[in-house]
Amino acid sequence: MGFLGLEGKRMVVLGVANRKSVAFAIGKLLEAEGATVEYVVRSAERKEQCKKILGESTIHCCDVEHQDQIDGLAEALRQSKKPIDGFVHSIAFADYSQGMRPFHETTRGQFLQAVDISCFSLIALSNAMKDLLAPQASVVTIGISTTRMASESYGFMAPIKAALESSLAFLSKSFSRFSEVRFNAVAAGLLKTSASAGIPGYVDAYLFAEKAIPRGRGVATEEVANVATFLLSPRASGINAQAIVVDAAMSTNYFDQAILKKMAD
Repeated sequence: MGFLGLEGKRMVVLGVANRKSVAFAIGKLLEAEGATVEYVVRSAERKEQCKKILGESTIHCCDVEHQDQIDGLAEALRQSKKPIDGFVHSIAFADYSQGMRPFHETTRGQFLQAVDISCFSLIALSNAMKDLLAPQASVVTIGISTTRMASESYGFMAPIKAALESSLAFLSKSFSRFSEVRFNAVAAGLLKTSASAGIPGYVDAYLFAEKAIPRGRGVATEEVANVATFLLSPRASGINAQAIVVDAAMSTNYFDQAILKKMAD
């Protein structure tokens, strides 16, 4: 058995869109470690697209904005009698179709939709799947490296990710009444993904991150996937209700002399 002890484990990964997705990278790592992975995508159209990259893997459909589809996913997963040893929640959405506006101009509809998809879906999925999870299963979501920095290039998503991160403690507490299921997040720095590329102004923020990170290059999707895979494994059994920051020390280096000199010039 390998160090991570993932051989033969049953994992469910939600949120694959393409090869650049964090969820895709996590799923491939889990498979490399001997786990059986079932994937969940948003729609039948996305399922057809992902068949090209997921091969013979089982792919389910679930639009988390609809409770009946969440319940349907749980029922589909129940067809296998084997417990689920972990699931990955790599789902987020915000409507930036009107461009980036000051935070105070965020509409109620924009905010509540983003909360529903990006945060509440973790709670709803966990509840629907609670009887399917192994007693010591691990649930991992994808957060952001800081929810306290008012980055205009991220719009109104940081407060929603803060709610997602806070939910970990409450899910861990409520599940502790009948299990040892763990809930953690990988708080990722800026990444090159298809989803992030669609955020107005994100590319400029990513280029700054490359300058602010001491090693001089950005965080790779695989680095986030590595930490998520560890958190899903029995080796991380002592980690619960935590957000593990993966930002390559960017948050320690904002006052780098080279950056300050450039600004002064």
